[in-house]
Amino acid sequence: MLQDNASVNVSYPAPGDWFVAAHLPPSSHKIEVKDFIPTCAYIFQPDMLVVRVVEMSILEPDVPLPLVLLSQPSYLKVFVPKHTQELRLELQGCVSNGSLGCPVHLTVGSATLPGNFQKVLTCSDPTTACRLLLPSPPWERWLQVTAKSLAGPRVLVTFSAVAALTACRPWTANLQRLLQSSPNQSSNASTGPPPLSPNTQDLDQSGEAGSGAFCFRSFPILREDMDVVSVRFRPLDRASVLVQSDMPSVMKLHLNTGMDSGGSLSISVSVNQTVIASNTSVVACVTAGSPFLSFNTSLNCTTAFFQGYPLSLSASSPTANLSIPYPETDNWYLSLQVLCPERPEECMQPSVLVETTLYLVPCLNDCGPYGQCLLLRRHGYLYAGCSCRAGWRGWSCTDNSTAQTLAQQKVATLLLTLSNLMFLAPIAISVHRCLLVEASVYAYTMFFSTFYHACDQPGDAVLCILNYDTLQYCDFLGSGVSIWVTVLCMARLKASLKYVLFILGALVFAMSLQLDRRAAWNTTGPCLFAIVVMVTMWVYRCGRRRHCYPPSWQRWVFYLLPGLSMAALALTIYVSMMTSENYYYTHSIWHMLLAGSAAFLLPPREQHAEPWACAQKLTCHYEICKNHRDELYTVT
Repeated sequence: MLQDNASVNVSYPAPGDWFVAAHLPPSSHKIEVKDFIPTCAYIFQPDMLVVRVVEMSILEPDVPLPLVLLSQPSYLKVFVPKHTQELRLELQGCVSNGSLGCPVHLTVGSATLPGNFQKVLTCSDPTTACRLLLPSPPWERWLQVTAKSLAGPRVLVTFSAVAALTACRPWTANLQRLLQSSPNQSSNASTGPPPLSPNTQDLDQSGEAGSGAFCFRSFPILREDMDVVSVRFRPLDRASVLVQSDMPSVMKLHLNTGMDSGGSLSISVSVNQTVIASNTSVVACVTAGSPFLSFNTSLNCTTAFFQGYPLSLSASSPTANLSIPYPETDNWYLSLQVLCPERPEECMQPSVLVETTLYLVPCLNDCGPYGQCLLLRRHGYLYAGCSCRAGWRGWSCTDNSTAQTLAQQKVATLLLTLSNLMFLAPIAISVHRCLLVEASVYAYTMFFSTFYHACDQPGDAVLCILNYDTLQYCDFLGSGVSIWVTVLCMARLKASLKYVLFILGALVFAMSLQLDRRAAWNTTGPCLFAIVVMVTMWVYRCGRRRHCYPPSWQRWVFYLLPGLSMAALALTIYVSMMTSENYYYTHSIWHMLLAGSAAFLLPPREQHAEPWACAQKLTCHYEICKNHRDELYTVT
């Protein structure tokens, strides 16, 4: 959508759920500071207009329906019942303007996205019968047929439309027999497949196929809902499915609950390598709507309107896997059959036991070690997807074309963690100048920044000593309070007032970070207030002393200007130069510049204070103290 409005027209849409998804173009990899970048509000408002066909004739099986075409097309619909093997549409007695001829354009099926598998038939040759064969049409749904005249606008075309259905009966072992054969499952699996032949007593009593021939074996499947978008399908009678060469074995997977389209359908079929002959193969086809029943030497796995997913098993490749992301909400079918490609009529192995593993999972392989499975719920639908890290990509985070190596991950971790050792400089300077509170804040910042970045890595080089959220909060808090105490220390306030502001500032930072941890003004607001206090005190001292403050030019040249330059450079890198690619380098430089600027900007010690005086007071030793009032000496 490059303009304000965009439209998509879909003629004859397929019934069912349609989805509209909108996303913005890929954003730049630049890491931007919140509240300092312009934000744009995008509003996506989809509207749908449905134009329905009012006059639609019902085409009954084997009943000719006379039609007359002039300028407007005719709309028909035919219901495809369950167990339909083939649908044949034929135009009979076609006459165009009183003479033989059938200039008719026939469109069968509904439009689907992204691929459109509508069948189109053009009838123009009067000597050839105009018919369309549709093998394996979708079961238990209405099929739409549109007939348009290819003659002139005033040419009358008359014909009769006939729909013929070819049905077959599925052979399904009854439940009582399956339950009785379950205890002997292990013995059957060890001695080979049990003899299984259809007979009239084992027919599916619920089918409507009538007295047609058998066309497939139906194995009952048990659906087990284990978790959110997590379903397991397994055969009811045994772990393996008997597959023979005379007809396909079909398993029906119920994925029509409306909540099954947000995951991935995982199918795995395998056969014992020792029990399958070298010239024999087991072919499989996964389809939606109706099973694939036309197995031959060339497996195309195509039903009437949809392209299925073919699989093949042999002695050289006894296992086959298939993953279908976001399966269509429908009844899915897994069809299997034994084929002998060289001489089908002399197949030496008529039956094989095939093990099936059928799952509906949110994410394939739980996104692996370099991904995280995320769930999204919108308007009653649930979607799942993998969020990859460390440069891994792909549907299940298995594409390592842009992935970071373990050495690169270790280097990034070392850069982000060891760069915090630069805070040892301001810690030592603070202790040297008897600024113990400031030294404690710098030590706190160095500790939590080191272990936060050790826990924040996307790959294998990860070390988390606390909860990730706790480490992040402490890192952000320490960074803000470090700037706060440094600026207030430069203001040279009275000790009581300085420590009161230290505590109040820390409390304000704690509150603001709890409100919004990444909001820029939650950090810059208190820091700007501290700068205002510092400038006010410096201006006050300049006016009282009638001299610039700080008075020493060496202080400006060798300390303040380098410290301010490092702080400005650190702020520039943090705001405008960080990207996801150079984050490990730029953020490490930010650590070193921030700690270095604090070391330069800390004020000198008091004139009468001894170096390391505070550290000396921490040691325990004897002192002789004189009480001048009583002239007594005590040892403490």
